[in-house]
Amino acid sequence: MDFCYTFDFLARLQINNDRNWFHEHKFEYDQIRADFENFINRLIVPLAQLDPDIGSVTANESVFRIYRDTRFSHDKTPYKTHLSAFIANGGKKTRFAGYYIHIQPDESFFAGGIYSPDPAALESIRNEIYHQPEEIRSILDNRKFKKTFPELSAEDRLKNPPKGYPKDFKEIELLKNKHFITHYPLENEFFQQEGVIHRLVELCKIQYPLNAFLNRAVKG
Repeated sequence: MDFCYTFDFLARLQINNDRNWFHEHKFEYDQIRADFENFINRLIVPLAQLDPDIGSVTANESVFRIYRDTRFSHDKTPYKTHLSAFIANGGKKTRFAGYYIHIQPDESFFAGGIYSPDPAALESIRNEIYHQPEEIRSILDNRKFKKTFPELSAEDRLKNPPKGYPKDFKEIELLKNKHFITHYPLENEFFQQEGVIHRLVELCKIQYPLNAFLNRAVKG
């Protein structure tokens, strides 16, 4: 995949985010999309060996559309200015933990875990943390994990403990989370050097223990 060309296209799209421009350059996007899907399919091969939970998912199930849903947004620009994929059992619409790749000029990143789990899944995760606090703490405090992902996302975190759990529980701050997501920024150069797939798999290896914990909870 030619990431330099991809970054160039996305940068131009950010400046010209309108339907006329996109229609005139649709052939470029179609090629970039096809290359990105091929890249994700190549990434899935070693990732499936690392994490059997992702099953036989494909890039077609994992890659997000570039078209924005503007119905309830003040921002009416029609297109996203990034490429992204969520690799997990069931693809981008799954309820399970997975691995997220986001490609955008100067704003690329890798993320993992579960974003906005449904109420039943969230309760299952909290229950698993409550009954296995040492296990989740050992994952989060692992030297390599903590160096790569210093903190889980605090987005939408509850101010008070969720109902049904003692306030003095030692991992009560974790139970306040509504998302269980890591984040690791990626420089443009990350994608312009050899061995991109290998280096992404290395990040997935660090992420895997948390995903395994989360998926065990969601599966019950």
